[in-house]
Amino acid sequence: MEQRHRQILLRNRVRLVTSLQLEDLWDRLLEKEVFSADMVEEIQAAGTRRDQARQLLIDLQSRGSDAFHLFLQCLRGSGQHDLADLLQETGGTREVKTPAPLPPSPPLKIPEPRDDFDQKPKPLNMKTDYPMNFDPCGRCLIINNMAFSEASGLSYRTGSDIDRDKLQRRISSYHFDVMVKNNLKAATRHTRFPGGVFGTDGVPIPVERIVNYFNGSNCPGLRGKPKLFFIQACGGEEKDRGCTVDLGDSGDQPPPHYSHTNSLQSDATAVPPDKKDADETDAQAILPTTSDILVSYSSYPGFVSWRETRSGSWYVENLDEVLAQCSGTFDLQSMLVMVADRVAVKGTYKQIPVYFNSLRKRFFFRTD
Repeated sequence: MEQRHRQILLRNRVRLVTSLQLEDLWDRLLEKEVFSADMVEEIQAAGTRRDQARQLLIDLQSRGSDAFHLFLQCLRGSGQHDLADLLQETGGTREVKTPAPLPPSPPLKIPEPRDDFDQKPKPLNMKTDYPMNFDPCGRCLIINNMAFSEASGLSYRTGSDIDRDKLQRRISSYHFDVMVKNNLKAATRHTRFPGGVFGTDGVPIPVERIVNYFNGSNCPGLRGKPKLFFIQACGGEEKDRGCTVDLGDSGDQPPPHYSHTNSLQSDATAVPPDKKDADETDAQAILPTTSDILVSYSSYPGFVSWRETRSGSWYVENLDEVLAQCSGTFDLQSMLVMVADRVAVKGTYKQIPVYFNSLRKRFFFRTD
């Protein structure tokens, strides 16, 4: 949704929350595909009618560039012309158009087989691989924060909804139960895992705290099971212009990339590490508590993550492509190396994903 449309909703929020008639609106929002049925159920679970109206206005801002005008159509279709007129006085009108297609991404380069790592799917080895022969084989929670409170000073994360939808489709195809939550506030410290993420209220939550909810001490039911975290957020404010390398005679060339100057954004604001809580370099992790955890970051600590407003973040875009083409052959750790290689050659400014890993076995997604 465009910034001017978000401002219109914000200025008229009190009137909308007070007057919005939701019962006549749900079917039209579904018909126009503004929300999915699951999203409507999630909004309806927010509480009272006013609570539902507030949540609808928050989630609406993450539903793409046409969401505002589709919402106006839904208001008129449900007989709420006064509210539609109120928004349209400053919102203007335009025809809802299908956006132009994006340039194609470069083809994925799959590594040549090596003696110790071939491309044939390997049978499950209980000693070296996590068992994934369950249905569902796991749970996945996607938290997508796009619209932040005005007091937070954080900008709207245009394109983040594209990341969300890609990951929801991809992980669902691997026999996971996927739950999506949009625009969550911080309900609430940082040691082993750098950085953090912001709630929509601007309150930072260290990654360490999130991960610790699922460790062996706090969640005994997940002991010995793989716990994966994918963090798409800035690791800092430093912009990496890269360094020159000699490609020699290897034949490797960076894949072509496209650049939309006005559509490239750094991803939100980084949560700086709390120095007083930082571990010493020789700090020792207790294996029984912190084992079987992998945390993948979109960028190296201290550096910016980049996001295209029309195609989503560099990290999630390439993660989704690598998973789509390689998950039937390679384990997760190997695929994350491929993702890092692809992201590293994009753009004028550079970015390199990293991950912290205490998995004791290889992790293969179930693709049957």
